[in-house]
Amino acid sequence: MSRSEFVVGDRGVYLPADDALVVADVHLGRAHASNVEFPLNERRDTLDRLGTLCDRFDPETVVLAGDVLHRFDAVPVPVRESLDAVVAAVRDAGAEPVLVRGNHDRQLDRVASEPVHDAHRLDSGTVVCHGHEEPAVTGDRYVVGHDHPVLEVEGKRHPCLLYGPDAYDGVPVVMLPSFTTLAPGVVVNGMRAGDFDSPLVRRAGGFHPVVRDSDAAETLRFPPLGELRRVL
Repeated sequence: MSRSEFVVGDRGVYLPADDALVVADVHLGRAHASNVEFPLNERRDTLDRLGTLCDRFDPETVVLAGDVLHRFDAVPVPVRESLDAVVAAVRDAGAEPVLVRGNHDRQLDRVASEPVHDAHRLDSGTVVCHGHEEPAVTGDRYVVGHDHPVLEVEGKRHPCLLYGPDAYDGVPVVMLPSFTTLAPGVVVNGMRAGDFDSPLVRRAGGFHPVVRDSDAAETLRFPPLGELRRVL
């Protein structure tokens, strides 16, 4: 398969050429940091959806592409336990977990049982990084998170992957939605390059939104943002 091919899952992407599943912005501890009076079941929800993706793709590697943790400072014991549970679930699925550092992950090295990387280069030449800064590793394609993209259609928000075929130094960029369901997301319909936080978005109009409808088990591919601004 070509290195440019990918398969969209529920808030994640599978890269067949590398037999790798990538998710970004898990933000473990977001529920713990919320001022709510009811349990949000963050750990169970994360594990269930990650397990579903592993069952579907049976990957050799699972890469958590930054902002694995939510809080910048303290990491409460329940959040550490959630991180351990996620790593254990990946291993139980027969995959190798890879942790990539995001801008929220100042404490990740201290609490993680696995090595933490600024970027991870896959065998195909694809580089997985968080996307909050210019990548230190040169790649033939970049898979990132950070901006939490969602597409708004008829007043409803849909987490979306954004695909830019030659978006950064002439190579493709795949931007993932947040894996946590607790993040509201950023509506990308009318956004231009300067509206994105990631420096890997230089020409926003060329990015195609891709939405996975898990209920219908189908993937919806939309025209690039430059065209959607005129119709949505």
